Amino acid sequence: METPLSRTDRTRLGRHAERAGTTRSDLDAVLDQGMVCHLGVVVNGSPRVIPTGYGRIGGTLYLHGSTGASSLAASPSQEVCVTVTHLDGVVLARSVFNHSLNYRSAIIYGVPRPVTDPDEKLAGLRAITERLAPGQWDHARLPTRKELAATTVLALPLTEASVKVRQGPPIDEDEDYALDLWAGVLPVRQVLDAPEPDPRLPPGVPVPPHIARRATPTS
Repeated sequence: METPLSRTDRTRLGRHAERAGTTRSDLDAVLDQGMVCHLGVVVNGSPRVIPTGYGRIGGTLYLHGSTGASSLAASPSQEVCVTVTHLDGVVLARSVFNHSLNYRSAIIYGVPRPVTDPDEKLAGLRAITERLAPGQWDHARLPTRKELAATTVLALPLTEASVKVRQGPPIDEDEDYALDLWAGVLPVRQVLDAPEPDPRLPPGVPVPPHIARRATPTS
């Protein structure tokens, strides 16, 4: 059986409740297709939203950053809000009022836990790295003790979250369908182009297969 998403006052959709995802698999699908999240936190009484990479292991979302980052320093002591959004299309209606976007989005609330266990810290960093470039963790040099000490890893449980998805054509007023105006969807997609080598890369070092196959083929 599917695990249902939490239902709290702040995760329950007020408008367009029919667009709500209802299961953990709906949440996982949004998280597992993204590479950047936005971490919302209050620092010294002021709201701050930080874009950052993330990774997921089971029911835990891992975030990372410098130990000197004030946003991460404040996070373990207070609730945060993490969002992930995929833009899939610009919805062009017959009326300006009914223009919209096709999207998939997730919001997670909770108090993150600073990861202090060395094995979990490495696992969290691996999840973040593999989310950005699958296969890279086993290809690159692993972090040193000094680098690990300079890195903060936070673990956020996926216990309170909401998912909202809008797909499909524009929805116009009944009388507007008779107008001689074009309406439809302008699809949006994210692509990875051919890898660009570091200028300081020694001659003859090939692009590793796990990177080369990520590039979108050109016609």
